Amino acid sequence: MKRKLHVRDLDVRGRRVLTRVDFNVPLRDGEITDDTRIRSALPTIRSITERGGRAVLMSHLGRPKGEVVESLRLAPVAERLGTLLGAHIDTAADCVGEETERAVGALADGEAILLENLRFHPEEKENDSDFSERLSRLGDLYVNDAFGTAHRAHASTVGAALRFRDRAMGFLMERELANLSRVTEDPETPYVAILGGAKVSDKIGVIENLLPKVDRLLVGGGMAFTFIKARGGSVGASLLEEDKLETARSLLQRAKSLGKAIVLPIDVLTAPGLDGDEKPVVKPADEIPDGLQGLDIGPETIEAFASEISLAMTIVWNGPMGVFEDPRFSGGTDAIARTVADRTDEGALSVIGGGDSAAAVVAAGLADRISHVSTGGGASLEFLEGKDLPAVAALSDA
Repeated sequence: MKRKLHVRDLDVRGRRVLTRVDFNVPLRDGEITDDTRIRSALPTIRSITERGGRAVLMSHLGRPKGEVVESLRLAPVAERLGTLLGAHIDTAADCVGEETERAVGALADGEAILLENLRFHPEEKENDSDFSERLSRLGDLYVNDAFGTAHRAHASTVGAALRFRDRAMGFLMERELANLSRVTEDPETPYVAILGGAKVSDKIGVIENLLPKVDRLLVGGGMAFTFIKARGGSVGASLLEEDKLETARSLLQRAKSLGKAIVLPIDVLTAPGLDGDEKPVVKPADEIPDGLQGLDIGPETIEAFASEISLAMTIVWNGPMGVFEDPRFSGGTDAIARTVADRTDEGALSVIGGGDSAAAVVAAGLADRISHVSTGGGASLEFLEGKDLPAVAALSDA
């Protein structure tokens, strides 16, 4: 990956720095329940303000679908950001327009302002040219520190960016790209990848890109049952993508031809479904009776997966091992999280690819024992697939 221009490379004093951050934080009754994404942006914001720059911050929040939604205004974010920075942070009435331009123009050196929710305008997701131009009027320099949206070609990430001569990445973007590159470009072996989640179709690109690089690919979650069925197993009422059975067979054959192992569950926790309160029953993963669904990996599988992870020097994990939101089926995901943390303590590099697996690691209190927990589920997935991220491609080469 080419080195990109960095915010530290910019002369920001006295200049407006239009900065895309990812403040898409969870809210409950107007209160922020997890400020991790705000904290992640602090090094970049401080780099701008402490060197006399004027930080013009822009973000989306939630899914307002191109309309103003009062509960998705960014005022609570500005308040929390101000607390973390020890400074008052104003919010603009909108993210574009004359009133916003006046508010940005009134900034003094070392100050910051937060623009209103970008996605109140449908033009943001459409990467509309006129909207991009209006955003670009608010800055002299451009910085992107929103890795979580790097896979989207939106106005704030691509359209506006390309209107600046100097387009730099922030500290969070740098950290994300550096760590994800370590598991895709020249990983230390043995290399184990752990993939879970519901669908094979969501992970085909990742499997195809990682197979030549990894030594073992451990597959859990709902996606495992398509592989098990493709190998001739009985999966009962478990989640199954019938139209991906041939793809699964092809991937199993490719792994064999490369001398790599796709390791599937040996046993699973089953139940008729999630609605009842039936006690889960352990069944062989390839002998699930009709009427039962596999909803988490079983104890033998946990032991087998842990054995593989305990030998690894590089570990990448994307996707939970079961329906971890239900305490009855969270054991597999929790066990894998603990095993990855333990192996990291022993010197392995571990990268969690955002999304549900990142949430599980955070919920288990293990995030500080993982080498890198990505802030971007979709972006990290596309990076692991080997795809170019539009927002990264839009940045200036160093």
